[in-house]
Amino acid sequence: MSKLHYTELFYSLQGEGKFTGVPSIFLRTFGCNFRCKNFGLDRDTEITGPNLEVEKIIKVIKETPSYYKTFADLPIVRTGCDSYSSAYPNFKGYACKEDPSEIVEKMLALLPNNRWVNKENNNDTHLVITGGEPLLGWQRVYPELIRLAQQRGLRNVTFETNGTQELTSDFVTYLFEEYTRFGRNYDQLTFSVSPKLPCSGEKWSDAIKPDVVREYELVGNTYLKFVVATEQDVEDVDRAVAEYRAAGFGGQVYLMPAGGLPEAYHLNTTQVAELALRKGYRYSPRLQVDIWRNAWGT
Repeated sequence: MSKLHYTELFYSLQGEGKFTGVPSIFLRTFGCNFRCKNFGLDRDTEITGPNLEVEKIIKVIKETPSYYKTFADLPIVRTGCDSYSSAYPNFKGYACKEDPSEIVEKMLALLPNNRWVNKENNNDTHLVITGGEPLLGWQRVYPELIRLAQQRGLRNVTFETNGTQELTSDFVTYLFEEYTRFGRNYDQLTFSVSPKLPCSGEKWSDAIKPDVVREYELVGNTYLKFVVATEQDVEDVDRAVAEYRAAGFGGQVYLMPAGGLPEAYHLNTTQVAELALRKGYRYSPRLQVDIWRNAWGT
């Protein structure tokens, strides 16, 4: 049986996008094809060097290995990817490696009354598979993981992805032919796609993959969620959305303020909300920043 590498498994509220506020189990897989070294950059800025905050953490770990003993000891950085520890190979040693049955049992242990569906009010807890980039190399594991969780009552699954990874033929076959065995349907499988704009330091040609996202939409409910800080970023959103629409994508589009820590996040919230209103996009908060300062496990 294939094992999955992950850095976090926790129970919290969904903080972003369509299901904001929904109690969810989060499974954060290890590995990513991007580094997202910053956000809020001018679109003409090219980052050739490393994220300095992350490099400083890596340096301290090398020099004093006992300083950061566990994954939870790592700080949230102010710039770039707020889940950098799932993206940089340097932090692989903090990841867990387990098979689907072990992971599902740990999920159940985190749930209220160890149930995906609350007996008293019939509300269900969602499963959110995030990263890193969860569709990079783990698609072979998900059919077994989802099947086992469904047998224990799971209804809704969301993949939080950057929208660059094609679905494997085996995974597509599972989603089309087997996912409905337990009474599931299209609306209970969601792809929350966060394409990376030039303000992240990633190249447009690497980050904007309309045909890939259109493939997701054929098998599950799919929407776009862009991290923005400036009006220039929203101009890039307009350009990207035009490309996705030209490929046949018909889903919703959200704008979300940049900022992994409250100080940066709250500088952007009002401006991004007003830009969303002006442009007719949906607005997404980052609820985990408002409530928990975006700490690990939230």
